[in-house]
Amino acid sequence: MNQNLASIARRVINLRKNPSSDWRFYCSPSSGNNNRLFVGGLSWSVDEKTLNDAFSSYGDVTQVRIMYDKDTGRSRGFGFVYFSKDEEAKSAKEAMDGKAFLGRPLRISFALEKVRGVPVVVPRLSNASDITNRNK
Repeated sequence: MNQNLASIARRVINLRKNPSSDWRFYCSPSSGNNNRLFVGGLSWSVDEKTLNDAFSSYGDVTQVRIMYDKDTGRSRGFGFVYFSKDEEAKSAKEAMDGKAFLGRPLRISFALEKVRGVPVVVPRLSNASDITNRNK
């Protein structure tokens, strides 16, 4: 596992030095929109209307989706809230992240684009210099 992490770190560092390298860096394509929030830590009793009501005080909520288990039909404990404007999503994230909602603390972050068929690698570039210094 440590060899894989070191290999990824070397590739990221190489990519930063030479952005035109052949190595493909798979991560969320940045479309410039940050109006989609991932909402984790949902109670199983939460439905779309309840979630919409909770977030609508921060702006115009255009869509709410809760992910459900195919077999049981029960909530998987997370969903997505879409706002019409980036600023509204940002204020909702700042206000609601970590707050208790129906007895459970919410974990909110900006949602990544869904990429099908390719691995998603999101390295922590802030630690890349630490890995480089350890390998010397």
